[in-house]
Amino acid sequence: MLKALGKYVFVGALSLPALAIAADATRIALIDPLSGAFALQGQISLRHIQMAVDEVNAAGGVLGGSKIEITAFDNKGSAQEALIALKQVTDQGIRFVMQGVGVHVAHALIEAIAKHNERSPDRPVLYLNYSAPDPALTNEKCNFWHFRFDSHTDMKLDALTTAIAGSVNVRRVYLINQDYAYGQRISRMGKEMLGKKRTDIEIVGDELHPLGKIKDFAPYVAKIKASGADTVLTGNWGNDLALLIRAGGEAGLQVTYYSLYANLNGMARAIDPAGKDRVKNVANWYVNVSGSRLEAFYLAYKRKYNEDWLFPPSKFAIDMFTHAVSAAGSADPLKVARMLEGMRFDAGTGEIWMRPDDHQIIQPLYVATLTRADGREVKYDSEGTGLGWRVDMRVEAKDTALPTTCKMERP
Repeated sequence: MLKALGKYVFVGALSLPALAIAADATRIALIDPLSGAFALQGQISLRHIQMAVDEVNAAGGVLGGSKIEITAFDNKGSAQEALIALKQVTDQGIRFVMQGVGVHVAHALIEAIAKHNERSPDRPVLYLNYSAPDPALTNEKCNFWHFRFDSHTDMKLDALTTAIAGSVNVRRVYLINQDYAYGQRISRMGKEMLGKKRTDIEIVGDELHPLGKIKDFAPYVAKIKASGADTVLTGNWGNDLALLIRAGGEAGLQVTYYSLYANLNGMARAIDPAGKDRVKNVANWYVNVSGSRLEAFYLAYKRKYNEDWLFPPSKFAIDMFTHAVSAAGSADPLKVARMLEGMRFDAGTGEIWMRPDDHQIIQPLYVATLTRADGREVKYDSEGTGLGWRVDMRVEAKDTALPTTCKMERP
């Protein structure tokens, strides 16, 4: 069934409608959840991507006037549904795929696209990963046809643990994470990185809990409190992060939280007031970064959609794709991929670089604290809460570039 989402059209993963798309359009398929438990994340991502596409099209599009068209396919948060959607994509002759919500989906897509390209070398598909952060995707599972436009988990964790190690107030750290591959990696790598950077830090707890099933974090907060921790390191996201911080506030837990996803849409509202001056987060950009030209894009997005624009990698993917198509003089996936390899691009946060060794973006990262917006250092708040992100530390792109184990095979 053909469905409407605002001004967009998206396709249910079990249907094969005939879409009215401009004949000369450069088409990109977005395969993300637009219904189900993760629909909010997928819909926000779609708006982020469409805003970037609208900017490109308003400036003349690509290849002398061809417009970029986004067709969104609903995978319902399921890897299996994503593979069904990918079959629709290839049947419709779409040669570019974007995805970002769900590491499990990313693993399924990178393998399926590689197999498709081996079977159909005359009709290859290029995968633009704007978010899915598992380091394996640009290490042992790297593939020529996959490009990631966000820093992976270990890169972000490296910046975050550097911030922790640099704080004289940190002595006792408690790790609490969701019990699946991502959370398990945060636990393992967090301990390893802290052990190398600050041998005097004591790990006083290391907890894994079920993903998305805990309604009351009070028992976990009681453990943290009893441990004497002054710092919590967590990769939790969504309700698992909001409920943890709110439970800590209700219990009077006096800790600082170091997080990877506290800046996403809805989080400031969900953790206010318990998060004020207690939550630090790592990200590739904040609107309160001084002098960034992305501020204008942020304001335009907010006027259009009445929500904060928080995730630049979706724009970076579209902008770098546009430059690659123009440089290649073609929308052929192989030629576009060749142009993306090694591309250096002024993204508004400084130069970002698509490392050719593994197709991993190398970009600056920032650690910030959620605090009261004052109109100066914290010019903008988050989602009308009165709380905004004060930038504490910038990590230059070259200092985020962790080694890769990728052994790239090129066509």
